[in-house]
Amino acid sequence: MNRNYFLTMALAAGCAFAAYGQKGGISPQMLQQLQQSYQETPADRAIRHALSNNNINTLAINSESLNNYDTYFSDKVESKGITDQQSSGRCWLFAGLNVLRAKAIAKYDMGEFKFSQNYAFFWDQLEKANLFLQGIIDTREKPMDDKMVEWLFKHPLSDGGQFTGVSDLLMKYGIVPAEVMVETYSSNNTSRMANLISLKLKEFGLELRELSANGKSAADLESRKTEMLKTVYRMLALTLGEPPTKFTWTRRDAKGNPVETKEYTPQSFYQEFVGDDLSNNYVMLMNDPSREFYKLYEIDYDRHVYDGKNWTYVNLPIEDIKQMAIASIKDSTMLYFSCDVGKYFDRERGYLDVDYYDYGSLFGTEFGMDKKERIQTFSSGSSHAMTLMAVDLDENGKPKKWMVENSWGQGVNGGHLIMTDKWFDEYMFRLVVNQKYVTDKVKEVLKQTPVRLPAWDPMFADED
Repeated sequence: MNRNYFLTMALAAGCAFAAYGQKGGISPQMLQQLQQSYQETPADRAIRHALSNNNINTLAINSESLNNYDTYFSDKVESKGITDQQSSGRCWLFAGLNVLRAKAIAKYDMGEFKFSQNYAFFWDQLEKANLFLQGIIDTREKPMDDKMVEWLFKHPLSDGGQFTGVSDLLMKYGIVPAEVMVETYSSNNTSRMANLISLKLKEFGLELRELSANGKSAADLESRKTEMLKTVYRMLALTLGEPPTKFTWTRRDAKGNPVETKEYTPQSFYQEFVGDDLSNNYVMLMNDPSREFYKLYEIDYDRHVYDGKNWTYVNLPIEDIKQMAIASIKDSTMLYFSCDVGKYFDRERGYLDVDYYDYGSLFGTEFGMDKKERIQTFSSGSSHAMTLMAVDLDENGKPKKWMVENSWGQGVNGGHLIMTDKWFDEYMFRLVVNQKYVTDKVKEVLKQTPVRLPAWDPMFADED
């Protein structure tokens, strides 16, 4: 091959590249500017070598933040026993039940005690299956490409959820101790079971729409839905076990001594050991600066039970939320809490600190979006629910850091996570507070007619 051949090929490549440089593409001139903008310095070369052989997070650790680690808390609600959701998306359920079990332990001076997550999860999955099928019946006259119909078929079932699920499920079905309905492989590892039930539900959904198109009445569809739910019930019973209708249980004191043995139903056990009206005595608070504060919002179709309540919350500035959180913790009451747990997370210490990773210095740029902008660009949102249990206040009563009881089993800090107050500001999203700690201003907001948001709003994906 001679020189003319290579020259011809280079010219052809240049012409081909030029064709891509039109109407907003990267032109040869633009590419030249980009290439000339990067003049590698010895420092850049060293960073490139380091990044080629190391995890970015390892290199971005801010060594100064390591000096501020402190595990003391001025106000703390004691907990006994760490739970473990394992490979499941049930954090919402663990967080809610952990709030309630702390109250039960304190009320009866018990030792390590846990409610059965598996029991509540069984009913959660059955209720969600009914929610989907009834939604298909309700939308049967809409086309398949209707936004609501599409959303239903995309989300027939999940193991994630919200505090509204805890509220509706426990008020309807009661609860049992952990040893009365123990965890199974499928409750701890939900993906395969959920995938198979979801597949069956989608098949059932198409059948219901076809029956409707063929002239079957709503009553006929409801009857067929019951038959479909029998299949779902059987699949759940085979994987999770069948929930008990009554049981005998012995309550023990903090030293493990038996105190009382009684026969219970799940409802009577709930009344004795919880006894709270979860539907009316708790308020969900949100810090979403992308929407107007001091407004009441409702998420359409965001519930676990068809005949339950949609998720409704009050959107507030972060300082208002902190005020109620501190009041609750000072009164020895834990709170359901959710956040974007994966951001600036030091897993080795169980520490959440916005200054822990210095990505800006590593790459020579700044990552400058605020919380509102991160929400608007889908860069941040609530991903995990835990139980808020401690705050460390300075001499002026201002929070320095917070602690949550997590549901990832024993680990650093005995299964707890610590977050700086600055991290709390940036990545905390939701808090559920008892009505008695709610401020008068929030009580006025609760009287508003809620602004209804669609089920597919990206801010309101289930926590897992």
